[in-house]
Amino acid sequence: MARQLDEQIVGRYPVGRRLRVLDVGMGQGTQALRLARAGHQVTGLEQDPKMIAVARESLAGEPEGIRERMRIIEGDGRDTGVHFLPGSFDVVLCHGVLMYVEEPDPLLAGLARMLAPGGLLSLLVRNGDALAIRPGLSGDWAGALAAFDTTAYRNRLGLDVRADRLKDLTATLAGIGAPLHAWYGVRVFTDTAADGAEVPADVETLLAVEEKAGRTDPYRGVAALLHLCGVRG
Repeated sequence: MARQLDEQIVGRYPVGRRLRVLDVGMGQGTQALRLARAGHQVTGLEQDPKMIAVARESLAGEPEGIRERMRIIEGDGRDTGVHFLPGSFDVVLCHGVLMYVEEPDPLLAGLARMLAPGGLLSLLVRNGDALAIRPGLSGDWAGALAAFDTTAYRNRLGLDVRADRLKDLTATLAGIGAPLHAWYGVRVFTDTAADGAEVPADVETLLAVEEKAGRTDPYRGVAALLHLCGVRG
């Protein structure tokens, strides 16, 4: 996903330009820190105190220049208008968040308002068109059969959450003024790997395969996750 995001950023902005980045639901700050290290000015918005603590600890270990480029704000992604002015950011990330939001459209509309004209909106969502793949490959036939006609599922944390269909999100992005520019699949072949599984010795080849599959039909359409990139008109 990081490679996909970098591809979109490089395709939109001159090399070396310092971008204003907002990471909504930044979690432990993996992407936010990565982009701060790349020279961008990054704001992370997160409501979970535990995740904020982890992110702050990681940031504290960075050189001063990187620490100065990143700020962390405690808050709900649905309240971006409370914290920021419209058009304040060149890039807005919202990765692994929509599955926890029952009504995502207001959140997405708020994220689009944060973008400057031509700005990039990056979403990572559970693929509602491929919910039967994981239970099917695991031999859970009843679970696979039930998954064909729903966008609700139980995640690996045991939480009841929701997925998004590509067609529906494409329509939503068009409606909020940030139409879909590109989309990728994420975790095409590796979704069934056990949590905590060892990183294989040939991880670079694994990543190359996943990256290729994530941009190639029909493979990307059955990925566990979808990475959608919209552009503010």
